[in-house]
Amino acid sequence: MTSIIKNSRVLVTGGAGFIGSNLIESLLKDENQVICLDNFITGKRDNLAGFKDNKNFTFIEGDIRDRDLCSKACDGVDYVLHQAALGSVPRSIKDPVTTNEINVGGFVNMLWAAVEAKVKRFVYASSSSVYGDSPNLPKVEHDTGKPLSPYALTKSINEQYAAIFSKSYGLETVGLRYFNVFGPRQDPYGAYAAVIPKFVLSLMRHESPLINGDGSFSRDFIYVTNVIQANQKAAVAENVETVNTVCNIACGGRVDLNELFEAIRKELSRFDHNIGTIEAEYGPMRNGDIPHSLADISLAREMLGYDPQIQFREGLAACAEWYWNNYKELV
Repeated sequence: MTSIIKNSRVLVTGGAGFIGSNLIESLLKDENQVICLDNFITGKRDNLAGFKDNKNFTFIEGDIRDRDLCSKACDGVDYVLHQAALGSVPRSIKDPVTTNEINVGGFVNMLWAAVEAKVKRFVYASSSSVYGDSPNLPKVEHDTGKPLSPYALTKSINEQYAAIFSKSYGLETVGLRYFNVFGPRQDPYGAYAAVIPKFVLSLMRHESPLINGDGSFSRDFIYVTNVIQANQKAAVAENVETVNTVCNIACGGRVDLNELFEAIRKELSRFDHNIGTIEAEYGPMRNGDIPHSLADISLAREMLGYDPQIQFREGLAACAEWYWNNYKELV
């Protein structure tokens, strides 16, 4: 990817996570000074192992619910790329209190710390879940429905708080509504793993993946490299209309779960032909799931100059190879 942020001091919250660690890797390649703030609730120390000896990398272990720590992390920073959150719709339904404490309370702490530190711009991860019960496709930024989960509600509140901080304190904010991000370092383990690494793990174990519902639900999957591009372009975009914008970050296409399963099975069969014989199992639909998501990405193209470079099948092939190389001991 062409260099975008250069010679800057950048704070990545949630930097030990899947998206955050990929962001850090890209920023360090361009000789930026990078500060990572993470509490390891969902992030992993292994994701940071490759950076620990880099003179431009600083790690702060802690929680965005700690206001003083947020202030410390923002000190002297040019840009904040805020990825820290307690993700997963099912987890938020099981534990809405902690989800709200981190995703809303922690978010406000970070906004206020950015104001006090006079950062140039605060770029934050929102979510396609804010579209809630709206049946309209493709999803357009100004047309949202009612949230269907506590997680979705927290992301909607984040967008409103960002707008208030932009208006009240002059903080430049840009929200990125991620659709279904996938790629290297995405955790395949646990009850709240995302669908692609979950399917990959099952197939590599020669087990049948579980598809919730009949497999007709569809998603706009986006490879993580495109998300890195969006974050960096959002941080430095010079168009004044970019400030306080919320943009869809996706590829503008959709794949249903049956197609996804078949595509993952095909990619992994390149490494183990036995995987090609495994069939999926079907179970009940999950509470809070949106049936379909498809993004209109024209606003991100206009405001950020965003242009997804890696499409679904290319990204999936790279992703399958990464999992095979890192988890082949499962076979």
